[in-house]
Amino acid sequence: MAASGTRVVTRLSLLMSIVGLVACDREPAYDRLFPLAAGHRWTYRVVTRLGDDAADEEMLTMRTLGSESFGATAAWHRRSDSGIDYWLRADASGIYRVASKSDLDAAPLPDQPVRYVLKTPYAVGTQWQATTAPYLLMRSNEFPREIRHSHPAVLMVYQIDATDAAIDTPYGHLAHCLRVRGTASVRLYADPVSGWRDLPLTTVEWYCPTVGLAKVERSEPARSAFLTGGTRTLELEAFE
Repeated sequence: MAASGTRVVTRLSLLMSIVGLVACDREPAYDRLFPLAAGHRWTYRVVTRLGDDAADEEMLTMRTLGSESFGATAAWHRRSDSGIDYWLRADASGIYRVASKSDLDAAPLPDQPVRYVLKTPYAVGTQWQATTAPYLLMRSNEFPREIRHSHPAVLMVYQIDATDAAIDTPYGHLAHCLRVRGTASVRLYADPVSGWRDLPLTTVEWYCPTVGLAKVERSEPARSAFLTGGTRTLELEAFE
């Protein structure tokens, strides 16, 4: 994100919400692709490119705060250094977010329905859906510039497309990773020549054993008189 209206955490909150349905701080066996227990810390390098602007780089830190009572059952609590909290659960159906809260919210906002981050079986072809927003698409001359204000809930289809992927990150080489691809589109008026167009939104996420979320690539291309797009890459730099 290059501007304050495009800060990293609010864009990637959908990617960092994951869950644990356990009342103690011992991690469930099925959660090796996304650690949930208290005491973990992730530092990510986030690089954003909007239109023809120079790349903007910043760091994002996430922490796990452990399991706590949340509604009828326990949930795993995570917090980002931007002041966003997430409550997550995990069971045989997968890993999912049940609520989130910013520092401006008086109380956690429940996800209805819950938002899956990973859905079982962890096999190529497994699909699920969740809403997203165009975090990088901008109007060139209108205010507010951010398309997400007029299109806050765009349905994205996620699919596991690899179960043994390998990637290189600032943290190091990671193997045997689960790769998830999300696709969506938003219909916008591009310009008087092109008229209305379906603009693609694409997310690719890598979840690796032990460290969990290791990399995210977000792409929202657009080049017209009225619209600009961009890319954002999040890569793991440190894990504790």
